[in-house]
Amino acid sequence: MHLQDLKLALLESYRSDGGINHVDGVNLPSQASVNQLAVDCMLLLFPGYFEVQGLTEVALPTYVAQLISQLDERLVAEIEKCFRFAKVEAPAAQARERATTFLAQLPALRKLIQTDVVAAYQGDPAARSVEEIIVAYPCVLVISLQRLAHVLYHLGVPLLPRMLTEYGHERTGCDIHPGARLGDYFFIDHCTGVVIGETATVGSHVKIYQGVTLGAKSFEIDEHGQPVKGVKRHPDIGDHVTIYAHATILGGDTTVGAHSIIGSNVWLMRSIPADSVALFKGDSVVIRSRRKNDILVGHGSPVVPDGEWQI
Repeated sequence: MHLQDLKLALLESYRSDGGINHVDGVNLPSQASVNQLAVDCMLLLFPGYFEVQGLTEVALPTYVAQLISQLDERLVAEIEKCFRFAKVEAPAAQARERATTFLAQLPALRKLIQTDVVAAYQGDPAARSVEEIIVAYPCVLVISLQRLAHVLYHLGVPLLPRMLTEYGHERTGCDIHPGARLGDYFFIDHCTGVVIGETATVGSHVKIYQGVTLGAKSFEIDEHGQPVKGVKRHPDIGDHVTIYAHATILGGDTTVGAHSIIGSNVWLMRSIPADSVALFKGDSVVIRSRRKNDILVGHGSPVVPDGEWQI
């Protein structure tokens, strides 16, 4: 195919198949600009950790002022694009308002995110310092960006929250929807392959390992055969729960009670009470009450004494 023929074929494809960035219409948020938003937010959350050159106490006020100004300008521009796409009335004014509200929450978000750093340091015996956690542990990036995106999600900003979390997903292999509600002191060890759905809730002091899925059983379908939006689809995880590698917990009516342990590779689609242990014994998943003398074995499952029931 000659280049001219290729051009004509692509132009016809744009007209017939779509998938172009609203040519002659509103432009969608720039992925590069959103990625820079993510980077600037991390610099504000953890000044002195990610800069190429060293940062001094004397230079800090000017540095933070520049970052805030840069973040504010970029944020307003990208939110306005999102609102124009969604046909929101007065998109520029709405973008200005949402950006101001979001930025005002950064100090509180930073305090919350510090609890995740503490949880990671306390939850991993391999960690040698808090500094190592911040600069080298993927959970800090992906959880921080989800917490930021969660604010925008509840401010009603379309597109942008998911684009922010996708930056973290691409970097870490961990996919947390901006709608998910995460408690404080949250730690995801290793991160890779973790998926947490939009309507999931995660309590405080929860620790999960790689490959864990908090997902949906199935999707409700409307009369037109389309998935029903806005319904509870993902599970609720109580406080002080540990979920080991590659466990799968599904369903909007599924609750894991506080202080429970979910063993590796467990497939759970029913609620379990507080202080429970769910794990494989032979070919079956069993659930029993947790005991004070339970022994946790590495990244796997707890040792199982007698007295369990099977599901």
